[in-house]
Amino acid sequence: MNSIKYFYRYLKDYKLQLFVVLAGCFISMFVVVKMPEYIADAINYLALYIAGSADKGLFNQAVMIIAIFGLISYIFGAIQNLLMSKVSGDVTESMRTDLFKKIEGLPIRFFDQSNDGDILARFTSDLDNISNTLNQSIHQIMTNIVMLGITFFMMFQYDVELSLVALSTSPIVILVAYYIIKQSQKYVTKQQKRLGALNGFGDEHFSGQKLIISTGIQDLVKDEFKVYNDELYEATFKGQLYSNLLAPVLQGLQMLTTGIVIFYGVWMTSTGRLPLAQAAGTLFLYTQYVRMIYQPLSQIAAQYTQMQLAFTGASRILEVLNEEDELDRTTVVDIDGIAGDVVLDNVSFAYDEGHNVLKNIDITVEKGAMVALVGHTGSGKTTVMNLLNRFYDVHDGMIRFDGRDIRDISLKSLRKNVGIVLQDSILFTGTIRDNIAYGRRDANQEEVEDAAKRAHIHDFVMSLEDGYDTEVSEGNAKMSVGQKQLISIARTMLVNPDLLILDEATSNVDTVTEHQIQGAMDEITKGRTSFVIAHRLKTILEADKIIVLQQGEILEEGTHQELLNAKGHYAMLYENQFVFES
Repeated sequence: MNSIKYFYRYLKDYKLQLFVVLAGCFISMFVVVKMPEYIADAINYLALYIAGSADKGLFNQAVMIIAIFGLISYIFGAIQNLLMSKVSGDVTESMRTDLFKKIEGLPIRFFDQSNDGDILARFTSDLDNISNTLNQSIHQIMTNIVMLGITFFMMFQYDVELSLVALSTSPIVILVAYYIIKQSQKYVTKQQKRLGALNGFGDEHFSGQKLIISTGIQDLVKDEFKVYNDELYEATFKGQLYSNLLAPVLQGLQMLTTGIVIFYGVWMTSTGRLPLAQAAGTLFLYTQYVRMIYQPLSQIAAQYTQMQLAFTGASRILEVLNEEDELDRTTVVDIDGIAGDVVLDNVSFAYDEGHNVLKNIDITVEKGAMVALVGHTGSGKTTVMNLLNRFYDVHDGMIRFDGRDIRDISLKSLRKNVGIVLQDSILFTGTIRDNIAYGRRDANQEEVEDAAKRAHIHDFVMSLEDGYDTEVSEGNAKMSVGQKQLISIARTMLVNPDLLILDEATSNVDTVTEHQIQGAMDEITKGRTSFVIAHRLKTILEADKIIVLQQGEILEEGTHQELLNAKGHYAMLYENQFVFES
């Protein structure tokens, strides 16, 4: 039912076009169903002409009407196809646009809990199935339903007794079709879910192909893929089996019903209940009526799998559309910068209820100061970053910018003033200029180059043949991990945020590149409030305050020298790292 509402949401804007299509269906199907009557008349007239009981004019007249009906059917059929193609294209475009807009408005929690391949499958296979259904299946099903209705009306108008005989096998049709359709529906739904799982597996392993090759586990990955592929094959095979089973079953029932009609018609003729002069034409007419009943049923059955795929796709897309958007409070205000302190006041947070990742965190950062967060993996460092940028909202306590709860600041203006350099740098398909100006599309060339110079990446860019016009992408970048990181830093510099978060920006590079990135970090943090999540402690020696987190709680805080003098956990971390790197 929800899937039907989803289709209606988009099709309701095309009521006029669909009305024209439906009217065209009635006209074209009327002449198609009416045509066998004139063919039957032509057969009877021809028999009478041969017997010398009628002239040839009646036969010629019937043939002329048949030709006109054929032309009418062709014209209205073409109009329907053109209109449905236009409606299908427009509706699918709107669906794809709305789905993308929805995803762009969802909170980070959705992406953290979702499979990338499964999200992509909704854009590709699910929407393709919907498009195919709109373009072909709906039109064919509409046409066949109209054809069935007109056929029933005309056959009962012609002869009630023969019509009841023609429908004698309908209970068998209903029972068989119901069982096959239910089985097909079950496996088609499984098919789409398993396709999403397979896409997710492929996406993860294609991205990590270097690691797979370097560790020599290709055969293991092939075996894992086979499990996913076999599960998809099983669901697809059974779904297709049941879907394709319906058509031959209906064809067999059509042949059986045709035989029954012919047998009964001959019996009526032999008993004098059907005039001999009309017998040939009448039996031909009713064999055509039987065909016109079972042919639409067969075609509807043939389209059922595609329809089921579309309804399943609509249901999966609705799962995304029904997700809660990332919303502001109704009382939010815009800010134009962060002029004062950043305060985390008794902050607690849990990704999953009952398992706090942060516990009663109190941090105050004065304007222009640098605070470094250190601690083992899972201590809560990255969670602090997620809360400062409102990827997630605190459960208890409050985060304040200039004394204002950040939940009372609009997300747009908040994030305009909070910049992040992630541990894993990201490049988008386009030029280097496009990537640096990604957060400020209106930046001119001079501003882009100035940001690149301050990030210590300008010289490298100018050494490339196409300079800032060099085409790059995340999957096929023409630069090292460190150079990509410097591009990310330049991107953040161009946005010029008042609060900066550096999430272990040097953890994936060598010591030489680390020195370059450190210089860029010094430049970008100068005079700006900043949080630095540090893995290599030597990069934060000049921090105004170092906070040591352990299991979500503040264990120690102070300057580098104060913490060394305290000979606590930080001193142990520093000493161990110093010995290890030596």
